[in-house]
Amino acid sequence: MTSAGITFFFNWEVALEEWLQSVLGNFGISVISFFSAFGEELLLIGVMGFLYWCWDKKFGKFVAANFMVAALLNPMIKNIVHRRRPYFDNEGIKCLRAVDSEADIYDIAAQGYSFPSGHSSASASMYGSIAAYIKKKWAVILAAVIIVLVGFSRITVGVHYPTDVICGWALGIAAVLFVPWLQKKINNDPLFYAILLIAGLPGFFYCRTEDFFSSYGMMLGTFSGILFEEKYVKFDNTRNVIRIILRLAAGVGLFFGLNSLLKLPFSKEFLESGTMMVLIIRAIRYAVVTFILIGIYPIIFKYTAKIGSKQEAQEESTNPAENEAPAPEDRENEQVVEEAEGEELIAEIKAESTEEFRTAAQGDTISDFVSLNPDTPDPNASRMTEEYIEWMQAQRQSEEECETSQSENQ
Repeated sequence: MTSAGITFFFNWEVALEEWLQSVLGNFGISVISFFSAFGEELLLIGVMGFLYWCWDKKFGKFVAANFMVAALLNPMIKNIVHRRRPYFDNEGIKCLRAVDSEADIYDIAAQGYSFPSGHSSASASMYGSIAAYIKKKWAVILAAVIIVLVGFSRITVGVHYPTDVICGWALGIAAVLFVPWLQKKINNDPLFYAILLIAGLPGFFYCRTEDFFSSYGMMLGTFSGILFEEKYVKFDNTRNVIRIILRLAAGVGLFFGLNSLLKLPFSKEFLESGTMMVLIIRAIRYAVVTFILIGIYPIIFKYTAKIGSKQEAQEESTNPAENEAPAPEDRENEQVVEEAEGEELIAEIKAESTEEFRTAAQGDTISDFVSLNPDTPDPNASRMTEEYIEWMQAQRQSEEECETSQSENQ
């Protein structure tokens, strides 16, 4: 497909990109280009999979909702603005990292439009969400560094203007701020998910690039998978290193494997035709794959729960004093000591209470005997009960505090 779209840019943007590519050279550009990976499919799936499958489902759902909204809005805006990529119209700017490495670099259906930057909005929504959830200074700093490096790399490799990147950052951060607020206002997850999916439907009438259909399919699969998992699966997260590695490796492999498997019924020529039917099939494919990963794949986690259990047992055995329960004879000895102490306290209280009643009978006022602390009532129970023992101890403490107060006043 030949390139199409609208050309507009500031002269300083072109000058900056040409200067960066000439100064950095091949080695510098390859180093900077590496950071583009932080905004690409493989790593983003890995991060979301780690949070959702392994670390904390709630954390993963929070990040997923923000990320999916930014990922869907980005191509919807792109297909309105229709801005061509920098290398389309400027011979001095080279395309050094295409969005779709298997397609023609001038195929807009595959490469997408330029404004705003998809990598920039994806990284801002993903890592910005992580920082917002953790709420730690180090997380905010680390997220900011990654987001800036991703955006800078997109300028350096010649696929975005600086204004594309700036607006991509703004879109991603806006999603992090707006989506959680909206979810709290609605306070009904199925309704919240339905509203977001309905809001994306207009894109089917005017979007003609693959990124919109991929994003909509992923949003549909993610939200439906979350609801399915909450109702039928309810898997447990894990902090075991072996299980984390297995879940991530299998999950990422399943994503790419299912994507390839679902292409098999169609010819290569058909999939590359760029027709509306092909784009609809693409959305369905991504929805099915994502639903399986979010809702169905975690079912197997309960069958792998014992993996790594020997390692955990060995770690627990290194601190036997903390983990082992007291021996039966130790528990019996402790019980005997507690009973003896209790009998001794009861005998002491009996003697004191007899003396106190004798004193009261000789003419002391009732205020000399009752509690000096009105918040501690007499339980009126037998003088052998635990309630009375506690009450008597409270009387002692109150009397001592009163004597101390009187001595200080004198």
